[in-house]
Amino acid sequence: MTATLDETLFHQTGAGLPVPFAVAGTGMHLPPAVVTNQQLTRTLDTSDEWITSRTGIRERRRLAPHLATSDMCVAAAHPALDAAGIAPARLDAVVVATYTGDQPFPSTALIVKDALGAHRALSLDITQAACASGVQAMLIAAHLLQNPSITTVLLIAADCASRVTSPTDRTTGVFFGDAAAAVVLTRTDTPGAGLLSYDLGSQLSYDVQIPAGGSRLPATTATVAAGEHYLQMDGRAVWNAATTRLPESITGAVRRAGVPIDRIRHFFLHQANLNILTETMTALGVPRDRAPVTVDRLGNTGSAGLFTALHSTAAGGGLLPGDVYVLSGIGAGFQWGTLCLRHA
Repeated sequence: MTATLDETLFHQTGAGLPVPFAVAGTGMHLPPAVVTNQQLTRTLDTSDEWITSRTGIRERRRLAPHLATSDMCVAAAHPALDAAGIAPARLDAVVVATYTGDQPFPSTALIVKDALGAHRALSLDITQAACASGVQAMLIAAHLLQNPSITTVLLIAADCASRVTSPTDRTTGVFFGDAAAAVVLTRTDTPGAGLLSYDLGSQLSYDVQIPAGGSRLPATTATVAAGEHYLQMDGRAVWNAATTRLPESITGAVRRAGVPIDRIRHFFLHQANLNILTETMTALGVPRDRAPVTVDRLGNTGSAGLFTALHSTAAGGGLLPGDVYVLSGIGAGFQWGTLCLRHA
């Protein structure tokens, strides 16, 4: 793929990063409130059949009104830290990927760090790549671990889309769910473990956006009345971008890793839409059962989606030493990316 003036591409070639690292533990938090397709039909002009056939989603979770994204992050972090055998005080960095932070500032990662008691950790927020923020956060975490002073990173991807989707918009109302997933990354002595290659790209588009609330269109009574603080999405544009960019990005990352695509054990993909996931795997010529699915029961959980798939596999014992896998997603902007990794 050739970059144009309005498109940027970044990629790594070679044998990966010099300092190997491992996914030492994973965790997930799902709010207990379940919203089924049948429940949505009571307030939206839609049907269970329509939602299922076009998205593959049957239900999704909703965060309780008195809680925020940071609460989901903390709840996902604890089982990940327990699985890794890491105390919060040992963390060198806490990285949070979300487009639904608690508030403009202070930092959501700082709120999470404080709640966990990770008092010496660096806190970083990765925000405006939306559903691709988790991929960017993982790449940043991998590079942080190349620093001799950083040995343990907690990465949390979480989104609370129910706070930024209009309850009357059938386009966005059926897709999104709330969830958080966490991974603990540590240095390891296993040669060749960690990041093998990556492929990132972007092309400016406003087909997915939240127009108001920033410096261009500050919050006013008029913007609130117009619903301009809600997520707006052109579904056809998302389909076209995702089904084109994801296969291209995965192919590029895997090629640069020097691994045949049929040797990739797991494809942890952005859980946006079951049909997009199926189309991507078909384009790659890879059996779909290599791409774990959580979108059917969780909906599109934004940056958390690919990590819910990673957690489901890791917690079930399906991620084995030496497995080569990819993390791949696309988000508003559009921004997309793929990481190719080897499990320690």
